Amino acid sequence: MRSATILPKHRQIYASLRTDIQAGRLAGGTRLPSEAELVRRFGASRITVGRAMRDLQTAGLVERRVGSGSFVKAPRATPGHSFGLLIPDLGETEIFEAICQGMMGSPLASQHALLWGSLSGGASGPLAREDQAWQMCRQYIERRVSGVFFAPLEQTPHQHDVNRRIVEALDAARIPVVLLDRPAFPYPQRGPHDLVGIDNRRAGYVSTEHLLRLGSRRVAFVAMPGSAATVDAREAGYREALYAADVEVDRGLLPRLDPADAPAVRALVSSARPDAIACANDRTAARLMPALLRLGVRIPQDLRMVGIDDVDYAALLPVPLTTLRQPTAAIGETALRVMLERVERADLPGRDVLLHCELIVRESCGANAGR
Repeated sequence: MRSATILPKHRQIYASLRTDIQAGRLAGGTRLPSEAELVRRFGASRITVGRAMRDLQTAGLVERRVGSGSFVKAPRATPGHSFGLLIPDLGETEIFEAICQGMMGSPLASQHALLWGSLSGGASGPLAREDQAWQMCRQYIERRVSGVFFAPLEQTPHQHDVNRRIVEALDAARIPVVLLDRPAFPYPQRGPHDLVGIDNRRAGYVSTEHLLRLGSRRVAFVAMPGSAATVDAREAGYREALYAADVEVDRGLLPRLDPADAPAVRALVSSARPDAIACANDRTAARLMPALLRLGVRIPQDLRMVGIDDVDYAALLPVPLTTLRQPTAAIGETALRVMLERVERADLPGRDVLLHCELIVRESCGANAGR
């Protein structure tokens, strides 16, 4: 089980003042204590207090008047903004549900609404996902939402065309877009939209470096065909780690395959002879591990394995998976903050906000998980 998280000090100050406001102890129009008074009250630095005050202002709970201080705003009867969630892979890519929970649990969400698009029909499959994504895009445009959080499609036949069509339609409707996890266009193209996710190149580097430090030298990087540009960035990090360790890149160790395809997995093991595998994500690892075990490959004795994401089932696989944990709650909260800034400042340049991952060591890599 993961240990309980202690809120950062600025969040504690924010929560305390927000509770006082919502409970009516600080009524609309009331002047808040000065920052110096709040520093003494909470035993925090002026920078920390200032960050909490900015969060209260962004959430629409207080307003700052030059020369007078900060005052409680009258509560709104309706949300300030309505933001659409356009996440075609929700339910298939496990990180997105946790990212959405991070958004909804953010203090900044209190005055705003997050909308889940409704879909008609029960069709499934890659083409249906493309149609459903476009349908949701049209719904949000018709509803004139204040912004859309979009996780671009991957592993569908026309993903690049559909992703471009969606962001161009939202741009034409003057609806801000914040991308989640992945870019809308294949590298090196770069649209004008903000993106919030992890540093994927660093993640690929760290996972590969971990295997190299454990003594592996024939490290494979396994990903599924049609993956998003994030996987290309992770592969780039994998290559950089090999280069830094003076290990030659063998193209035979860079397959794009269906990890449930037994002949393809057998060919990888017999021809490329990897002694470790850096998986593009936990989903790939979860499908690849049973295929390897059925072939008689022992993990980690014969082959070490590392993933990326730390989804809920990573620790429950036949061999608990070493992986890099995505800070999903922080990604969600950061995405909401970036969206609110974008709504206020449409002229800001497009930004990539990349968070770091934590290496979670379990049995699949063969290291000492109990240290």
